[in-house]
Amino acid sequence: MDLSYRTVILFVLVSLSLGIDGELAQNFITIAGPLPSDLAERLGLQHQILPQDQQSPAVAEPPAYLCQPDLVASELPRYFSQLRGLGVTHYSLLLPWGRLLPQGNTREVDGAQVRCYRQLLEALAAAGLRAVLLLHRGPVPGAVAVQARGRRARPFSELFVEYVDFSFRAFGDLVDVWLSFSDLPEVLQSLPYAEPQERVQALAAAHEGFYTVLHEKISPAGGKLSIALEMDHVLDSASSELLSVSLQDSVDFVSLNLQYHCGNETDFDKKLSEFQSVWKDKDILVFSLKVLDCASMEEHPFIPVAAIVTAVNKEEAHMIGCDVNEFLDYLPHVLSETDTLQENTDAILAPRSSYQTVWEMFSEQSESERDSFLQDVFPSGFLWGISTGAFNVEGAWAEDGKGESIWDQFGHGGHVHMNQTADVACDSYYKTNYDIYLLRGLQSQLYKFSVSWSRIFPAGTNKTINSKGVNYYNHLIDRLLDFNIEPMVTLFHWDLPQALQALGGWQNESIIDAFVSYADFCFSTFGDRVKLWVTFHEPWVISYAGYGTGEHPPGITDPGAASYKVAHTILKAHAKVWHLYNDKYRSQQLGKVGLVLNSDWAEPKTPSSSEDVRASERYLQFMLGWFAHPIFVNGDYPDILKAQIREVNQQCSMTVAQLPVFTEEEKSLVKGTADFFGLSHYTSRLVSAGTDRVCTPGYESIGNFSLHVDPSWPQAASSWIHVVPWGLRRLLKFVSQEYTGSKIPIYIAGNGVPTGDAGDLLNDTLRVDYFRRYIDEALKAVKLDAVDVRSYIARSLIDGFEGPAGYSLKFGLHHVDFEDSNRPRTPKASAYFYSSVIEKNGFPSQALSRFAPVVFDRPVPSKLPNLPASEVPSKAKVVWQKFSSQTAFERDMYFYGTFPEDFTWGVSSSAYQIEGGWDADGKGPSIWDNFTHVPGNVNNNSTGDIACDSYNKVEEDIYMLRALGVKNYRFSLSWPRIFPTGRNNSINSHGVAYYNRLIDGLIANNITPIVTLYHWDLPQALQDIGGWESNELIDLFDSFADFCFQTFGDRVKFWITINEPNIIARLGYGEGLFPPNVKEPGTAPYRVAHIFLKAHARVYHTYNDKYRASQGGVIALCPFISWAEPKTPSDPRDIEAADRYLQFLVGWFTHPVFKNGDYPEVMKWKVGNRSELQNLPSSRLPVFTAEEREYIRGTADVFCFNTYSSKIVSHSTTRLKPFSYEYDQEVSVTVDSSWPSSALTDHRPVAWGLRRVLNWIKEEYGNPPIYIIENGVGKKAKSDVDDNARIFYYKTYIDEALKAYKIDGVNLKGYNAWSLMDNFEWADGYDPRFGLHQIDFDNPNRPRTPKRSAVYYAEIIHNNGIPLPKEDEFLYGEFPENFSWSVATAAYQIEGGWRADGKGLSIWDKYSHTPLRIGDDATGDVACDSYHRIEEDVEMLKSLKVSHYRFSISWSRVLPDGTTRYINEKGLNYYERLIDALLAANITPQVTLYHWDLPQALQDVGGWENDTIVQRFKEYAEVLFQRLGDKVKFWITLNEPYNTAYLGYGVGTAAPGVSARPGRAPYVVGHNLIRAHAEVWHLYNETFRAKQGGLISITINSDWAEPRNPHSQEDIDAARRFMQFFLGWFAHPIFKNGDYSEVMKRRIRERSLAQGLSKSRLPEFTESEKQRIKGTYDYFGLNHYTTVLTYNLNYPKGVMSYDSDRGVATVTDRSWLSSGSLWLKVTPFGFRKILRWIKEEYNNPPIYVTENGVSERGAFEFNDTWRMHYYRTYIDEALKAVVLDGVDLRGYTAWTLMDNLEWAAGYEEKFGLYHVNFSDPALSRRPKASAKYYSQIINCNGFPDPATGPHPCLEQEPEVTPTDPTPGAADSVHFLGLDLTSQGAEIALYVLFALSVVGALGLALFAFKYGKLSKRSHKQSHMELSSKL
Repeated sequence: MDLSYRTVILFVLVSLSLGIDGELAQNFITIAGPLPSDLAERLGLQHQILPQDQQSPAVAEPPAYLCQPDLVASELPRYFSQLRGLGVTHYSLLLPWGRLLPQGNTREVDGAQVRCYRQLLEALAAAGLRAVLLLHRGPVPGAVAVQARGRRARPFSELFVEYVDFSFRAFGDLVDVWLSFSDLPEVLQSLPYAEPQERVQALAAAHEGFYTVLHEKISPAGGKLSIALEMDHVLDSASSELLSVSLQDSVDFVSLNLQYHCGNETDFDKKLSEFQSVWKDKDILVFSLKVLDCASMEEHPFIPVAAIVTAVNKEEAHMIGCDVNEFLDYLPHVLSETDTLQENTDAILAPRSSYQTVWEMFSEQSESERDSFLQDVFPSGFLWGISTGAFNVEGAWAEDGKGESIWDQFGHGGHVHMNQTADVACDSYYKTNYDIYLLRGLQSQLYKFSVSWSRIFPAGTNKTINSKGVNYYNHLIDRLLDFNIEPMVTLFHWDLPQALQALGGWQNESIIDAFVSYADFCFSTFGDRVKLWVTFHEPWVISYAGYGTGEHPPGITDPGAASYKVAHTILKAHAKVWHLYNDKYRSQQLGKVGLVLNSDWAEPKTPSSSEDVRASERYLQFMLGWFAHPIFVNGDYPDILKAQIREVNQQCSMTVAQLPVFTEEEKSLVKGTADFFGLSHYTSRLVSAGTDRVCTPGYESIGNFSLHVDPSWPQAASSWIHVVPWGLRRLLKFVSQEYTGSKIPIYIAGNGVPTGDAGDLLNDTLRVDYFRRYIDEALKAVKLDAVDVRSYIARSLIDGFEGPAGYSLKFGLHHVDFEDSNRPRTPKASAYFYSSVIEKNGFPSQALSRFAPVVFDRPVPSKLPNLPASEVPSKAKVVWQKFSSQTAFERDMYFYGTFPEDFTWGVSSSAYQIEGGWDADGKGPSIWDNFTHVPGNVNNNSTGDIACDSYNKVEEDIYMLRALGVKNYRFSLSWPRIFPTGRNNSINSHGVAYYNRLIDGLIANNITPIVTLYHWDLPQALQDIGGWESNELIDLFDSFADFCFQTFGDRVKFWITINEPNIIARLGYGEGLFPPNVKEPGTAPYRVAHIFLKAHARVYHTYNDKYRASQGGVIALCPFISWAEPKTPSDPRDIEAADRYLQFLVGWFTHPVFKNGDYPEVMKWKVGNRSELQNLPSSRLPVFTAEEREYIRGTADVFCFNTYSSKIVSHSTTRLKPFSYEYDQEVSVTVDSSWPSSALTDHRPVAWGLRRVLNWIKEEYGNPPIYIIENGVGKKAKSDVDDNARIFYYKTYIDEALKAYKIDGVNLKGYNAWSLMDNFEWADGYDPRFGLHQIDFDNPNRPRTPKRSAVYYAEIIHNNGIPLPKEDEFLYGEFPENFSWSVATAAYQIEGGWRADGKGLSIWDKYSHTPLRIGDDATGDVACDSYHRIEEDVEMLKSLKVSHYRFSISWSRVLPDGTTRYINEKGLNYYERLIDALLAANITPQVTLYHWDLPQALQDVGGWENDTIVQRFKEYAEVLFQRLGDKVKFWITLNEPYNTAYLGYGVGTAAPGVSARPGRAPYVVGHNLIRAHAEVWHLYNETFRAKQGGLISITINSDWAEPRNPHSQEDIDAARRFMQFFLGWFAHPIFKNGDYSEVMKRRIRERSLAQGLSKSRLPEFTESEKQRIKGTYDYFGLNHYTTVLTYNLNYPKGVMSYDSDRGVATVTDRSWLSSGSLWLKVTPFGFRKILRWIKEEYNNPPIYVTENGVSERGAFEFNDTWRMHYYRTYIDEALKAVVLDGVDLRGYTAWTLMDNLEWAAGYEEKFGLYHVNFSDPALSRRPKASAKYYSQIINCNGFPDPATGPHPCLEQEPEVTPTDPTPGAADSVHFLGLDLTSQGAEIALYVLFALSVVGALGLALFAFKYGKLSKRSHKQSHMELSSKL
């Protein structure tokens, strides 16, 4: 293609530039332009192409288009370079007068337009093109016309010359050819003059003025000017004559707009002759050439050219240039077929084939020339990307409704290496954020991934759409765009739905419609965000390997027929999808659709053999042309391919290969169906002509070629890939020549190399070298060969499933550990290399110069206020007063919100801990080097000699920072690395260069450096002169700091002088645990601190005096702080002790700096007094002079600190000797053993302490700008990539920081996590791991693997805090009409009367009377005495307004021995009276037959382990149905059978306390429970339902299970297993199929057999039992309280238990609110999820929630805000389940009516809405605040929307006096921080509810009626966080 165009250009150049003497004219001009319409529109330069008929004199301006400078910079250079490569010299551009000067004069200039046009002209110049600049075309701008008419008119010529002068100034340096006007008739017509002659004169004067300015003022020696004239008679003769006379002396050449009409040559010759007679001696530039009415133009563009040349030469004109733009339009179609060329006798050259041309172009290259490395960069805007394929990485093969693909079946069929499958692969389905994290680190601008067809359409058609699959891709696309990564989406990357393969796959043409339908769905769903679409990825592989050789699925071996049939189908499917997009979506979505074709380069094995050359071309046409030729050339297969197949079939006298034929209609359909050419290339081949004629179908035999490799080519891990970089350049040139030219951009969409699974998997030097050389060959193609390559996409982001090779081949730039269920991803050397290529946009010829200083969002220094000395205790004691009395609920309530936009997020490290290189490049030893080299000083004798090797890994560290998305990075400078001897006479340039590289790299990535000058690693040379005990250090430290400010301060704007001086003073000089090992705890710490403070102050003043004015940074010091919580907050001595602890710890350094220049008064007082008591002549605490105090005061611009944990502090009288800083404080320091532990014993996570620390700093130091510089947690584990505890830590600590900022008004400016990566943790060595990234210290490469916490922290940063998740937003609304509101109890828990009226013993009677079984040895003998208090119970229920009451019947109260031999009428009568009372109160009874209290007589014969229990239970039920069934219409057979089976018979923590057979008994019991339930259901259904008309079912309890790591398939599987073993154990047989779930049966059977048993320990149901059990329900009764986090736990094989069979461990999230029960965390979200799960798992049964509630412990508090919060949030989640998820929820039951016996917990845990005073013989019941709250919800049937105004249901009713209040029990109630009377608290509670529902209106009413309470804080979170928070 390219060749044909060059032919035309050459012809024009030669013919038009031959003078009379036949010599070639110098500097001949060939003009292209204006911009192609699609390009101009995209760039906002539409006026370049605006058709003239859209303009008119009245509206002289085209509509305002917005120039796109970024696109100008990115897209035009390639386009211009392409033109230059074709021989074009000049480019015509139109300046938009009306755009540049909107008012028509230079008083108002559109700067953006000027910049855009300069950029446009600069792009021309950079490509080696010159501009032909036309100043005006068509009607003059309206603003100009206005100024040129009227009484105060300015002459048009003056206005134009003003524009000319402006244009010279703006663009003159970039232009040498100028045109004043074009389209003269329209210009003249628009001039505001009446007479034609007047207009001509005005135009001529304007042009002449231009000429004068150009030649006399601006450019006397250079620059040429003309005006564009028409050869046709477009002006009247008078005007034309006047104009030609006027312009004769004001043009440097004649510019001619020429139209050539084919077939009208005579007229053309005549007009040209007339024109020449007027302009005899002038050079002619054919400025615009239009060829009209030429039918043969497409085929033979040179015919009209030849005619024009003949005519011009005949007139002996001197042509200086010609417009060749006309021929660009025909470029794709010219000379497309070789035989056409051969037949065309008029052809000037007989072009060779594209392959021959390209091969010959490179065949003469020497090896050194071929392999030379080009140092250059790609054009601006070049796209760098990386790729994956769905089946390679996603995993989740059957998750969330995904259908099976052919690759799934292929893997499961054992066709893959080592029987591997892609079932989990890289687990990317669950790891979107992990993969985005890697892309950010890599700096990838584009991510090419594929959509799994069967994940979206499980069966391949749109009849079934999998919404969860769609959600996955939506989330992925959104996340990519969040981080400015362009998604390139492949519709088909080999993984056909198996359902379609079953119908014939790609051999069945009906698949085309299915593919179009699938594509249509993708375009409509994702196309608003996806702008680059690939229809098919490497269709050759599908056709060849899937249907030819059978190596890939579907495994069909038919290379002669199926292979070609499939390709044919794919081409038509592709074309239809392209047309679908083009016709339906392109105009709105503005995307591009192409496909990716793979191809080797083919080099003739014997270059001198024409047969081998032809065979090589044939190989390319069989591989690439097979698909490319139909699409990019003519809609049909290449002639070479067709001819070869014809020949083979003829020679063999049989059909060896069947190549389908395209109809003419299909050719039109296929031709031109790509907006870009995606090229996938890996290797090259040597090709020879086939020698043996074989008539069996085969790829090589059909093509008649043989494939070879050069033995010198390096072999990759895969046999088919050899490293041949230069092949890529040649292939690109061939693609450009043969298919794309200048119109279709090329995207290199697949290039990479695999390594094996042995050797060094991370230091992949082979891949680095491969990328380096292949990318450079692409660069050569762009720069040297003018190939229009727009993008390079590396394969692959991560190692993945590589088809038949499984996981043995690794293409990833990131290593994936497939042995680890977390699938950790670790960057390889190639990732860092590719990242640097992206950053530099190629291979720049010289190292990039130092980045210019960047202005960051940094703190503005302001002088700190003068603060008085702290009192004793300080005024900050208000912090303890405010927070120490908080309840756990108030303290721990999670808060949602975000930080301000300028908040800075960072991560920290320090030099000695990460750098290594301890003696590299001239670094001097530090005290830590010496210390660690002495055995015994450090744990495991570890050293920092290498550490993380960061000294040699700047790129790697910046990669991590970039991936995190941090705004800052705090690191420290190693003093001995810069000054090896500690003094400025020993500067180490290598050390300086290291920090310069690091700082420059940070700034290049918009990361602010926060630099610590001293982080403990003192040069040993300075320690040798006394270290920090010597005053000489003050000057030396200042000298070091001065050098750093001077060297780095142009880029570093945030300095920390000393890190944690309090730690070094204490541990280095007091306890001697750190170097320099000084053990003088009573004196040295104070001496060193004194010098630290003076050294810090000196450095501060040096910065302030010498550098601040020019550098503008901030400087501070950074102490360590632990929060001090008084042991007894009510004890003033403990408050003073806590304050004293803080003053000694942090005030030691911050009081002098932030207050008065001196130590805290309490410190001076304590040390001074104790020194005197110790008989010392003066205080051990040194004294500052007045001058020193003034010098130190105010030497910090911000308050920085490090914090990790909290302490519990109390007053203590300590010993006087030995002298000790610790004893001087006179405190006792402990921790709470309930606080979570960490790797360091004194670093227990106590998140709420952070909020208090921040408030203390605010109160103590006047709320300065505060930066948390270090905060994190350590874990002892070599590998902790799934670091759950660290996530909990950050989740809670950052939330407390958020509370401090949002609620408390703390001036918090930044937060830095500790630390960037695992590192050397001082004396603890490498044991504690604090990093967000894991370092493998056993690997010399020190690979860095992001932990889950890194991905989590990156998300926090991206969100700028913790915004409320959308799904957690409160939903206002009401439940359906007739919704049941209930409250529940159970017989044993409330009735008492354990031996009353003939009741028999139950198993709980016996269990509770057994010592140590029940908390506090409590029993249910009396309980709430409900057996004697029916009336009181019913009154409470009426007060609650419930519609239902759920209670249970005590089996042994009705049948004392459990059998029907004796019915206890008195017992039965109790229930009859209760039911009657309920019905009288209009309350529906919900009766539970069995709530755990089995008659002991039945337990004595085996209880639920004895099969006879089934019949006994049925008989018991029959009695109740007969006696009570006429009044009871709602029956529950069994309550929580799980607890009966597991707790009662498995672990023995509930009655009957059996724990001897944990692997058998629970299953036997569960089996009998299910059978018993089924029998009772059938009894009711068959005998009683017709008459009684009630409902009967079972209540099953279950927690909801979330995976501990939601990004791990293993944890997700564990969560599912948990649910099936818990809820599914009983629900699956009843609500599904009569049998246990498959996972339960399989796991128990497998473990049983592995334990040597002959069969499963899980009993089996007979077929008849299954049928009898299945469907035995009328509703689903659910008890639910909480959620757990689950993960896989493999128990030893020999352990027989339910827990080991399940194989799941559980934890809870530390941010979840606690309750009075260890097992119950407040997790409302789980309630909605379990309801939705039941709907989906069991076909949406009607659900009744039969228990839900929360407990507390401790003394009675009327105002149970935690319970109100629980009910509000849980019930709202139930409402969401109904309204948003369509769950058929019929009723809700609160647990429980009143405090009662909580089974084994006794009376310590209280769930009741009513308080029962168990210490009062009267057992008085009293409503808690939650009782009124729940009744309000019931009254409103939900939560009316406050936006609709006050709801009638919220109207308060007259107070009901509680029954028998305990005298004085609650005279004063603590309510949200206020002490109120109990009545006042109740009123306040009602108001609280009104606030929650009515919002602002309620608040107003509250303020009006209860003004005295209005001091409460109005700051509330979305969850109405109380002021106590």
